[in-house]
Amino acid sequence: MKQESDFLSELCDFLYPRDSYYSKFKPDDLVFNNNLQEFSQRVSYICSLQTGGKLSPEEAYQQIHLLWKKLKRTKKELESLNKENSK
Repeated sequence: MKQESDFLSELCDFLYPRDSYYSKFKPDDLVFNNNLQEFSQRVSYICSLQTGGKLSPEEAYQQIHLLWKKLKRTKKELESLNKENSK
Protein backbone atom coordinates (compact mmCIF):
# COMPACT_ATOMS: atom_id res chain seq x y z
CA MET A 1 0.00 0.00 0.00
CA LYS A 2 2.86 2.40 0.81
CA GLN A 3 4.35 1.84 -2.64
CA GLU A 4 1.04 2.88 -4.26
CA SER A 5 0.89 5.97 -2.04
CA ASP A 6 4.44 6.95 -3.06
CA PHE A 7 3.56 6.49 -6.73
CA LEU A 8 0.47 8.70 -6.42
CA SER A 9 2.45 11.34 -4.56
CA GLU A 10 5.14 11.36 -7.24
CA LEU A 11 2.50 11.45 -9.97
CA CYS A 12 0.82 14.48 -8.37
CA ASP A 13 4.19 16.20 -8.03
CA PHE A 14 4.83 15.55 -11.72
CA LEU A 15 1.39 16.64 -12.95
CA TYR A 16 1.04 19.61 -10.61
CA PRO A 17 4.52 20.98 -9.92
CA ARG A 18 4.88 23.84 -7.46
CA ASP A 19 7.68 26.34 -7.38
CA SER A 20 9.04 27.79 -4.18
CA TYR A 21 7.85 31.19 -3.02
CA TYR A 22 10.70 33.72 -2.88
CA SER A 23 9.03 37.04 -2.03
CA LYS A 24 8.51 38.44 1.44
CA PHE A 25 6.12 36.18 3.28
CA LYS A 26 2.58 37.47 3.52
CA PRO A 27 -0.22 34.91 3.82
CA ASP A 28 -2.38 36.62 1.18
CA ASP A 29 0.47 36.75 -1.31
CA LEU A 30 1.29 33.11 -0.70
CA VAL A 31 -2.34 32.09 -1.32
CA PHE A 32 -2.49 34.17 -4.49
CA ASN A 33 0.80 32.71 -5.69
CA ASN A 34 -0.61 29.22 -5.21
CA ASN A 35 -3.76 30.16 -7.14
CA LEU A 36 -1.67 31.73 -9.89
CA GLN A 37 0.45 28.59 -10.25
CA GLU A 38 -2.68 26.45 -10.46
CA PHE A 39 -4.12 28.80 -13.10
CA SER A 40 -0.91 28.59 -15.12
CA GLN A 41 -0.82 24.80 -14.95
CA ARG A 42 -4.45 24.43 -16.04
CA VAL A 43 -4.03 26.90 -18.90
CA SER A 44 -1.04 24.88 -20.07
CA TYR A 45 -3.12 21.68 -20.07
CA ILE A 46 -5.99 23.36 -21.91
CA CYS A 47 -3.60 24.73 -24.54
CA SER A 48 -2.07 21.29 -25.01
CA LEU A 49 -5.50 19.70 -25.40
CA GLN A 50 -6.50 22.33 -27.94
CA THR A 51 -3.26 21.94 -29.87
CA GLY A 52 -3.75 18.17 -29.86
CA GLY A 53 -7.24 18.50 -31.30
CA LYS A 54 -9.05 17.35 -28.15
CA LEU A 55 -10.67 20.74 -27.57
CA SER A 56 -11.98 23.26 -30.04
CA PRO A 57 -10.56 26.80 -29.87
CA GLU A 58 -13.92 28.01 -28.54
CA GLU A 59 -13.98 25.40 -25.77
CA ALA A 60 -10.39 26.22 -24.82
CA TYR A 61 -11.19 29.94 -24.74
CA GLN A 62 -14.27 29.38 -22.57
CA GLN A 63 -12.36 27.22 -20.08
CA ILE A 64 -9.49 29.68 -19.84
CA HIS A 65 -11.94 32.56 -19.49
CA LEU A 66 -13.66 30.79 -16.56
CA LEU A 67 -10.31 30.12 -14.92
CA TRP A 68 -9.36 33.78 -15.35
CA LYS A 69 -12.62 34.93 -13.75
CA LYS A 70 -12.01 32.57 -10.82
CA LEU A 71 -8.47 33.93 -10.38
CA LYS A 72 -9.74 37.54 -10.46
CA ARG A 73 -12.46 36.70 -7.93
CA THR A 74 -10.00 35.13 -5.50
CA LYS A 75 -7.67 38.14 -5.87
CA LYS A 76 -10.51 40.51 -5.02
CA GLU A 77 -11.53 38.36 -2.05
CA LEU A 78 -7.97 38.40 -0.73
CA GLU A 79 -7.77 42.17 -1.18
CA SER A 80 -11.04 42.72 0.68
CA LEU A 81 -9.91 40.42 3.51
CA ASN A 82 -6.64 42.33 3.69
CA LYS A 83 -8.50 45.65 3.94
CA GLU A 84 -10.75 44.30 6.71
CA ASN A 85 -7.79 42.98 8.68
CA SER A 86 -5.91 46.29 8.42
CA LYS A 87 -8.75 48.26 10.03
